[in-house]
Amino acid sequence: MFAPFLPALRMLVVLSVLTGIAYPYLVTGIAQLAFPRAANGSLIMDNGKAVGSTFIGQPFDDPKYFWSRPSATAPQPYNAAASSGSNLGPRNPALVDAVKARIQALRDADPDNKAAVPVDLVTASGSGLDPQISVAAADFQAARVAKVRGLSVEKVRAMVADNTEPRSLGILGEPRVNVLALNRALDRAVP
Repeated sequence: MFAPFLPALRMLVVLSVLTGIAYPYLVTGIAQLAFPRAANGSLIMDNGKAVGSTFIGQPFDDPKYFWSRPSATAPQPYNAAASSGSNLGPRNPALVDAVKARIQALRDADPDNKAAVPVDLVTASGSGLDPQISVAAADFQAARVAKVRGLSVEKVRAMVADNTEPRSLGILGEPRVNVLALNRALDRAVP
């Protein structure tokens, strides 16, 4: 009675072991040997403690730090398990209110700054995880960070330049600044 089903059952077990156990372990092993840093999340370590990842942004709202691009992930910002944009269209009142609130927060943190606010400081990206901001966004915040930390604006802009990543492959995208790397450099310069 069950004889016709035995080959199918054996094939199910064999394929389950191959694709559910053997293949994932093989790929993980190769990744650990060939690309251990990337396979482990490209973590940034500080005194043996993970403080972030090269590829996942972090929220900063202290005026002594450069602020990241807003994140639309839930239930907390920069949740890599819930990567997504906000899905709010440009005419959605909720997006308009969120952008206005973000602009106000930037103005409150630096009332002397009358420059136009770069769009990447007030809108989330499609992934909600971006660890970088534009060079314009970093420049917009440089005077505030310099003033709070007691540094010259030129020194802070030099640190921004040191932490600016070039276009990918020299032609793709725009130069960008990794916010966590820049803020860590600031902390090393002025603990």
